[in-house]
Amino acid sequence: MAAMRQMTDATLIVVNYNKAPYTRACLESVLAAEPVPTQIVAIDNGSTDGTREYLEECFPELAEKQGVSFELITNPENIGACTARNQGLERAEGRYIAFLDNDVLVRTRRWLAGLIETLEMSEDVGIVGPKLVYPFPPYRIQEAGVAFSPNGRVRYLGRGEPRDSADFNVRREVQALISACWVMKRMVPDQIGGLDEVFNPAQFEDFDFCYRARSRGWKVLYEPAVEMYHFESVTTDGSPDVNYRYITVKNGMEFKRRWQAMLREEKGAAESECQWVKLETRPIEQTGIPPMID
Repeated sequence: MAAMRQMTDATLIVVNYNKAPYTRACLESVLAAEPVPTQIVAIDNGSTDGTREYLEECFPELAEKQGVSFELITNPENIGACTARNQGLERAEGRYIAFLDNDVLVRTRRWLAGLIETLEMSEDVGIVGPKLVYPFPPYRIQEAGVAFSPNGRVRYLGRGEPRDSADFNVRREVQALISACWVMKRMVPDQIGGLDEVFNPAQFEDFDFCYRARSRGWKVLYEPAVEMYHFESVTTDGSPDVNYRYITVKNGMEFKRRWQAMLREEKGAAESECQWVKLETRPIEQTGIPPMID
């Protein structure tokens, strides 16, 4: 009989739409980390590549062996990440709730405990996110929090910088995080509601959620001591039924319209700093499963 794993009272919500190799690697890395969440809720948005079969036939047994409660929600089609995550929020039982994209893998073994420890530093800290790094050497930073110019242009902090850069190895309050990986107190969605489904299928819903939380007095923090691998854009790429270029522009305009007053008041990023930097990405078939660190 396997030894009982260390657990923490958290619900992990993962949305899947195809990309079976990533979903498998993501979830199995979570089970290999320490501690494990008490509950995992996976929402499958109509996958046709074997993802659903893996979630129905293989993963439940793996979760059970680790003492993790697993629940699968299956949708007949891609209903959008916002709606799917809200389905997960309705089933969440944990004191803490984590969002994890299915193209994110654990790098720091104690990732969940590390983010929760930062959450508990102060009563007004509501959401904490890790340092996201590319899943191949030299593991450069992909995102270390998000900043905005007064006009609402986006700057992904630390993008392309060395992972040990002093500028991005300091815990700090940020304007927003991307929801590829974050942990929040369940009091936050209990108070402000779930993701706004006007942003379906995805893009800017996480920024809007952070601003809604901050407008209610919650702080959003970046925690550099926790690192996670992110295969950039896997979750949204390769979806021929969705025009993500159009969706990004449309949702970006809605975000700016909602928060223009707050954006102008904040001392955010300079307009010149908000340039998208295109960097090399590699699929999991090339990288393999990157190593976990203690």
